[in-house]
Amino acid sequence: MLNYALIVAGGKGLRMGSELPKQFLPIGGKPVLMRTIEAFYAYSPEIHIILVLPRSQQAYWRQLCEEHHFAVPHTVADGGETRFHSVKNGLEYVTAPGLVGVHDGVRPFVSREVITRCYALAAEKKAVIPVTDVVETVRHLQDGGSVTVSRDEYKLVQTPQVFDADLLKKAYQQPYTSFFTDDASVVEAMGISVHLAEGNRENIKITTPFDLKIAETLLDSCSI
Repeated sequence: MLNYALIVAGGKGLRMGSELPKQFLPIGGKPVLMRTIEAFYAYSPEIHIILVLPRSQQAYWRQLCEEHHFAVPHTVADGGETRFHSVKNGLEYVTAPGLVGVHDGVRPFVSREVITRCYALAAEKKAVIPVTDVVETVRHLQDGGSVTVSRDEYKLVQTPQVFDADLLKKAYQQPYTSFFTDDASVVEAMGISVHLAEGNRENIKITTPFDLKIAETLLDSCSI
């Protein structure tokens, strides 16, 4: 059984206020995306890494790889109109039975323990996502007002979301809807239960300048 890591990186950097797409911004002198890929390579040098990038960004990515002497083996797939379509394109390169972990390209601080946990549980349960606890008070908007709800009934979802490869490919044959905000929602639309695994709080998604400042701080304490 093969393990695949399908890393989706289609950001444009709009919320970052930068002309450079967020996945290419440097943390500690190295592009975010390279650090993300290295996290999966550190988990397993045998993992098959598929990077999904907009075609318009691929030449720049190759240039960055040359400049940084980046040699982690990976296959590049074309990004699509939405994240759903990008993942679907990437799945074309999953050609053998196994497990596929779909991961955000701008989450470089996923721990090796979380990656290991998700793949191991997915080998048994077929559909696994990492989550963390909600630590702040949550309010639900309704009827022009809002009410407090129990945070114990909610979780924050991260990636990698890991699935049996055949199951995920079948799920992505469904017609696209705006309800599909992540891979778990696509799989659940087929009536499949998704199982939860413990994530790590450092596994932030870098989308704003504030996130980038946090990332620089985390870099000093995370082994990536």
